[in-house]
Amino acid sequence: MDLGVISVRYARALLKCAVMEKREDELYHEMQYLMVSYVEVPELRITIDNPILSKSKKQILLETACGDVVNPLTRRFIALVLREDRENVLQFIAASYITLYRKDKNITLGKLVTATAVDSVTEQKMKQMVESKTHGTVEFNTEVEPDIIGGFILEYDTYRLDASVKTKLRRILTEFKK
Repeated sequence: MDLGVISVRYARALLKCAVMEKREDELYHEMQYLMVSYVEVPELRITIDNPILSKSKKQILLETACGDVVNPLTRRFIALVLREDRENVLQFIAASYITLYRKDKNITLGKLVTATAVDSVTEQKMKQMVESKTHGTVEFNTEVEPDIIGGFILEYDTYRLDASVKTKLRRILTEFKK
């Protein structure tokens, strides 16, 4: 069976249970924490996929990867995943849960890239602009990239607004070459 199908089915069931218990927000944060753990600690996947490691040790390891205080629903879910020998899919389940949660709550990811750090007022205005366009909430990240020289790059959903000096200079150079 396809990993994508399996992970979405498990994630959908987890979200449904979390909504029934009114813990979907807690699980959202735990699944984000788990995803970060998988990305920042590549050894986690290798260890979890190790068939010699006992399920109880995997349970403890995965609970630790979900954050400081683990929700009882998360604990039961991890136990189910381990019992069904689906631990190799857990990272994909977490990613699917995050995607389903964002879709359910109408959350859009947004990113603002600037040449220098912006103040919180400017960041908040950009976030509000994106929220007005998407009619939902926005999880907003800001990045500083001195390479763009000045201006900004705003990305959200499938949109990208590049108002950077670097891009404007490239356009001008392209025009001169014609």
